[in-house]
Amino acid sequence: MPNTCREAIGAIGAIGAIGAIGRSRRLATLLCGIALLVSCGGGGGGFESQPAAQAVVTSACPGCAAHPDNLTADDVKTILAQAVGEALAHHAPATLAVTDRVGNVLAVYQMQGAKPTFTITDGRAVSGGLQNVSTLPSTFAAIAEALTGAYISSNGNAFSTRTAGQIIQENFNPGTLNAPGGPLFGVQFSQLPCSDLLLGSGTVGPRVSPLGLSASPGGLPLYKGGVLVGGIGAIADGLYTIDRNINDIVPSLNELIAVAGATGYAAPTSIRANRITANGIALRYVNSEAILSSPAQHAPFDASGLVAVPVFNPSGAVQTGAVFGTAGSGIRPDNSNLADLGAYVLVDGSNNPRFPAAAGTDGLITQGEALTILRNAIAVANHTRAQIRQPLDSTAQVSIFVVDTHGVPIGFGRTMDAPVFGIDVALQKARTALFFSGTQAAGLLLAEPAANYLEPQAQSSIAAYVNATESFLGNPAAFADGTAYSARAIGNLARPFFPDGINGNPPGPLSKSFANWSVFSDGLELDLAYNNIVAAALAVLSGSNLPEACTGVPQLKNGIQIFPGGVPIYRGSTLVGAIGVSGDGVDQDDMVAFLGLANAGMALGTGIANAPAAIRADTITPPGTGTSLLYVRCPQAPFVDTDQQGVCNGL
Repeated sequence: MPNTCREAIGAIGAIGAIGAIGRSRRLATLLCGIALLVSCGGGGGGFESQPAAQAVVTSACPGCAAHPDNLTADDVKTILAQAVGEALAHHAPATLAVTDRVGNVLAVYQMQGAKPTFTITDGRAVSGGLQNVSTLPSTFAAIAEALTGAYISSNGNAFSTRTAGQIIQENFNPGTLNAPGGPLFGVQFSQLPCSDLLLGSGTVGPRVSPLGLSASPGGLPLYKGGVLVGGIGAIADGLYTIDRNINDIVPSLNELIAVAGATGYAAPTSIRANRITANGIALRYVNSEAILSSPAQHAPFDASGLVAVPVFNPSGAVQTGAVFGTAGSGIRPDNSNLADLGAYVLVDGSNNPRFPAAAGTDGLITQGEALTILRNAIAVANHTRAQIRQPLDSTAQVSIFVVDTHGVPIGFGRTMDAPVFGIDVALQKARTALFFSGTQAAGLLLAEPAANYLEPQAQSSIAAYVNATESFLGNPAAFADGTAYSARAIGNLARPFFPDGINGNPPGPLSKSFANWSVFSDGLELDLAYNNIVAAALAVLSGSNLPEACTGVPQLKNGIQIFPGGVPIYRGSTLVGAIGVSGDGVDQDDMVAFLGLANAGMALGTGIANAPAAIRADTITPPGTGTSLLYVRCPQAPFVDTDQQGVCNGL
């Protein structure tokens, strides 16, 4: 890389370290713009991080790293007592849960007379998958809601489970016909209790959810002094559901109970979902905050409602939350190869990094290459404008995984304030791109057992999805011919309409037909993991160990993901791994993965690169559709400190 480009980037980084992320950095860029655009090269590519680069800290919460906070046991008791007061005001006994930011369940509370179980339904008259299952304990629903409120939020965005429900449906906005699916379509089947990544025991995180991410109104994030510290979940009506009519602003019982519980710990109004847009559409936070109770005058905490939940809170006692960003939380600043980029890493209970950069177990990627890919992706993120974060012009906060061809993680890094849910999702995306780009994918899927549905009892064949794909693509060698698939391309095939959002069209081959589709039964994504999700629920109920993987496919131990942000890694025409990114907007995820990999390849000169253009999935047009699959999509003017356009062109 030419010295002029290095010096330009270094100057920009130095300005960023001082905190002038906006105007000052743009001024610096204007002074060295020619050096950046000419000397950096690579088809309009972005930032390459081989020299040490100063961290770019999001402006949303610049003091959070220096002044972390957590939920104390007294905080948890206050939150529960306030929520109980609201439930009593409605004469609606509730089940409640409180978690910290990394998913440790700090307490589960069940009021006398609370419904012991709940029914899963999205309101559509369909069956299959998890739809209509009604035998699981209400504690599962409350925990999933609380964990979701904590996991999908950050110090720059406060999202609720209602927000989650808005961005995972077949159209976005829900109810808008002929609009693409939600930007996080499929994310509900992450954080699964059968994960090989998330933890089911101990106190370091991130921890698993009993039901994956929740889209059922009733889960909110919790804050102290503007710092995210956890989440609360409430269920009193016995329904684990989704809001399919967001234009009908009806108060939600579960949500009102959570709102009361969060009093004094509520999200700052400036970062709530209703202050954030996606594709120009304002997001939703809660339907109403018109609570009936007076939380400040809540009754003393009554410990008699505390309940033990194996795996999640086996003692039944109120716990103190972990301080996020410290070793005790399982996520802390890196003190090694990624430290100069301001990156954070996952650590175990002994404070050892869980996924440091390493050579592939297949011998196809060296340790140095894995590290260079990771560093370049983080460097791109450190200059990328966030999509779903306040204030505007904050930098993207993401989690990044690199995997080898066995699906084994060979590198992980994240930026300071990335939402926790993105850790699991980034690995799912990497593994999805890796698996479907390999020549063994079809054979491995054909060998997988059928999903055994609970309600009604029925089987859903995994092999049928392979057969449907072969027919849909007019290719008897689909998933066996070496086509390079991104997570976005697999998502194209996993929507209930093809092309995505064109209501009334037939489904993609990895989806259920819309007549049988719901957010709780979406097709291959759920069916692959279904049996082990059920096994995990039975394990919790019996107090036994959780399954060690969600699928029988070795490369997909934590399941697949069907929204953008993962691309395969090649050396020439040979598949050698994949990279997955998740955090701050799906186009941003795509760009960090794709451009970061391209920059790494240029820096390395060892042949590491994105897939050759001739074998990418966007060369495929399914017969009779007139629509090609998509590979990646990079945002316009993506950086906070330069006006570059077309940064992915020609790569």
